[in-house]
This record gives sequence, C-alpha cells and structure tokens, in this order.
Amino acid sequence: MGTKHLARQAERQLERHGDGDSLFFEDRWFTRAELADQAARFGAGLAGLGVRPGDRVVVLMANCPEVLVTYNGAWRAGVVVTPLIFLVSEDELRHALADSEAVAVVTTPEFLPKVLAAANGADSVRSVIVATGAGEAISAGGDGPQLLSFAEVAAAGPGTIVDADDDDLAALLYTGGTTGRSKGVPLTHANLFWCGSSSHQAPGADGLTSTLMPLPLAHAYGLLVTCVGMHAESPQRSILMRWFDPAGWLKLAQQHRAQRTTLVPSMIQMLLAQPLEEADLSALVAVSSGAAPLAAEVREEFERRVPGAEVYEGYGCTESASIIAANPLGARRVGSVGLPVPGCTVQIRDDAGEVLAPGQDGEICVHSPGVLSGYWHAPDATAAALHEGWLYTGDIGHLDADGYLYVVDRKKDLILRGGFNVYPRDVEDVLLTHPAVAQAAVVGRPDPRLGEEVVAFVALRPDTTATPDELVEHARAHLAATKYPREVRVVPAIPLTSVGKLDRKQLRTQVRQEAGPAVS
Repeated sequence: MGTKHLARQAERQLERHGDGDSLFFEDRWFTRAELADQAARFGAGLAGLGVRPGDRVVVLMANCPEVLVTYNGAWRAGVVVTPLIFLVSEDELRHALADSEAVAVVTTPEFLPKVLAAANGADSVRSVIVATGAGEAISAGGDGPQLLSFAEVAAAGPGTIVDADDDDLAALLYTGGTTGRSKGVPLTHANLFWCGSSSHQAPGADGLTSTLMPLPLAHAYGLLVTCVGMHAESPQRSILMRWFDPAGWLKLAQQHRAQRTTLVPSMIQMLLAQPLEEADLSALVAVSSGAAPLAAEVREEFERRVPGAEVYEGYGCTESASIIAANPLGARRVGSVGLPVPGCTVQIRDDAGEVLAPGQDGEICVHSPGVLSGYWHAPDATAAALHEGWLYTGDIGHLDADGYLYVVDRKKDLILRGGFNVYPRDVEDVLLTHPAVAQAAVVGRPDPRLGEEVVAFVALRPDTTATPDELVEHARAHLAATKYPREVRVVPAIPLTSVGKLDRKQLRTQVRQEAGPAVS
C-alpha cells in the first residue's frame, strides 16, 4: 500500500486528534468518530453493491455531511470519486456519466429527477444512492438503475481499507467547460495528498480552527477542504451551509464566532447588501476568495465594513489539484493571489516557451506533485496543456520580485483590438469603480476593421441609474484609447458559471451571433 493513501491518512488524523465535535450542519454537531464510522460503513456498503476498486462513483449533492462521508468511504473501498457541482445541466451530467463510465451516483432528493434522466443515457450506471436525511428506503418503479437510500448503503458493518498505490486514482473531476467540452481530470492519491499537505504548510494556514463553509463540497473545493483537514495540526471545527444565502451566512458567522470563511467574489458582493455593520463579526479574521478575480472595490468595501477581517486571494485549477498559490496569513499582498505553495514552482512563459522576468506578463506555467499526468481519454488536450511535466494553465499573469503571483486574465479571454492586447479584467476593474456598477463582464466582438471590438456588459446596483453612454465615457476617462469599450450593455444580471465565475463564454456566443453596431 502506498504511504499517501487518503483513507489511511484520515485514520491517522483521527488517532492524532481523538473524538470531538467536527462538523456543524443544520442545528447539530457531528463528531470525528461518528463521521469516520459512517465512512467505514458506507465504503463497505459500496463494495456490497458490487462497486469494485477503480470504479467511478459520481457525487452530485447539495452540501451535507454525506458528501464528506462519501469521499472517505469511497477511498476506503478503493473507489474513484467524481464530484459534480449540482448546477450542471442534464446534458453535462449525461456527458460526465458516459465519459467516466460511472457505476453509481450519490445525490440528494432535489436533484434525483435530473440524475435519473441523465442516467438513461449512461448504461454503466447501476445504482443511484439518495441521501434523504430520514433513513427511509427509496423505491421507484420501471427500468433504470437501482434506487437506494444513503442509510441503506451505510447500514453495512464497517469494512476494512482496500490497498491502493500512491499513483492509483482517487478522483476524476471535470473542468468547467468554459472554453469547450468539459474534460476529465484524473487525480491520484499522491496528487491529493500533496494538495492537502502543501496547503497546510503554507504560512499561517493552520492558525485558525473555526471555518464557515458555504461553497459546494461536491466540487474540487470540497476535495481541497477534505484533504487539507487530513493534515491540520489542531482539531478543526467546520460550520457547513447546505447552500449559500447571505442572511444565513451572517447568522451562522455570528452564532459560531467563525474565524475564517471561504467565498467566491459573487458571494462577497451579495454580502455587501447585508447589514454587516450591525453584526458581531469580531472573530472573523480571514476571508478566502478564489475561483475568479476579486475587484479591488469589493474587497475594500468588505474590509471597511467588517473591521479586523482581511480578504485573502488564492489561485489554483482542477488540473493542479486545486492549489497553486496562496497569500500567507498576516503577509498578504493586495492584488496578488499569493506565493506558490510549498512544493509548487511557477514560471511565466511567452508563446515560444521562454521564461520571462519578474513583472512581465505571460502564461502561468506550473510544476508540482499535484499536476495531473494527462486528461481522461483526451490525448490532444493533454499534448496542448502538458509539456515536459509543466502545466500550461491558459492564464496570463506575472511574478513580482518577491515571488508573489498576479493573475491578469485568461489567455483565451484576451481581446485583440487593432493589434493591441486588451485584457477584459482591466476594463472590468475600471467599470466597477463607477458608483452605479455592481458587476461587469467584458468580451470581444468580431469586427471587420479592427479584428475585435471591446463590448462590456454591466449590472447596476439597486436604486441606481447609469446610461450606456455615461459608462462608455467613464471607461474612456480611465483607459487608453485602445482599451475602452465602445459598446456598453446594461443588463439585469451578469451570467455566472456553476462555480461563480463570469460566464464570458455565454456572452461571447451572444455577441458573435449578433451584428450589433459599434460606437465610434
């Protein structure tokens, strides 16, 4: 057996810290021993269903303790987990089921109709397991996969851990598909062990013990949380939300004196509409922000209204086991996503593959024990992204003289206007300085004269007004003539991807299907 087996590491951590409250969810605490026992039983139950080591099991659930139990139980059984965020469409789910050849799906009741509809196009799926919260059996007539309650499967006697090598698969994740068809990212026990270990070793990472978690666990984030917890030096207490709502977050943060929380920029913006000044958030020290760039104005307003809390940006991608860089607690650098975590090397390269000097923008390239060895059944994508062990992330950024990393934009989002590079984030950041603008997204529209023209979509703050011409002039006053948008569209809301990122792919598709005129 490999030394980095995740289930073994979870056992070692339980022995290290002993029993005690670990996870708060919907008015009750779950202890470490309770969750470990459920995982041992669920792993044995999977084996009893005929799920074999190496088989893939899709996890598509709202947040609940059963997500974490499923991960640990699957690893105990030698099974590969495939987390999918619950916002995936039926077609996206069907693609993942067929591509992964998953033999089972673990879900929650609200997503059961979507799961069953998608499973009709995936012959490999034999079982659908539903976390009902009540322990009752699930039954349904007709053909299709066997339906079971989570409690039924977890009723088996605790099973032993199946041996696995460090290089055996532990997870098969799917990319967000923001630039094309979603691709499978296989990650081994060694990849994820390193992910947890390196995140824990990042300066200051283990100093806080109470974390409020509203982000989806059935996602790469959930794997990161699980793996980091396996290396914590002190017992951790986590408060889990079924899903994010701003008022609920505010109530739980006060009730449990949360020291740390994990958010994405769109969630931070929603919290700004809450009466933050009236709440007791004095225990809150660190707000981790990831998945998308955070506008400076949003960070500044949150920190002004919640004194003592600081927002720390980090950076990672699915292909790097979710972690590349993090800002050290107490030593953050505003605007940066932080220092590469221990064991990770970051280089900035130009289109010819040459390493660039500090301060120069180029593609962010990563070498670490967390990097995947290749995409699942996608040799062409593997050849494009991996070169001699280096992952070419497709993101543009630079390093400063002290090694802090700054992410500028996605390489594929770059707009080429009249031969000049325009990074959408530069334009978005300027638009967000307008007092009426709540959200902004910028894309390129094909233009017969310039190649591409800059188009901005903005959503306004409640009870404010701003005309497109006014916003064009605002951008024009703060940006070079080659960059400012000639067209601004005011919309009710900016579309977001399933993980809270600006959905520029949707907006690009929209403007390229139209023949809208540009403003001179």
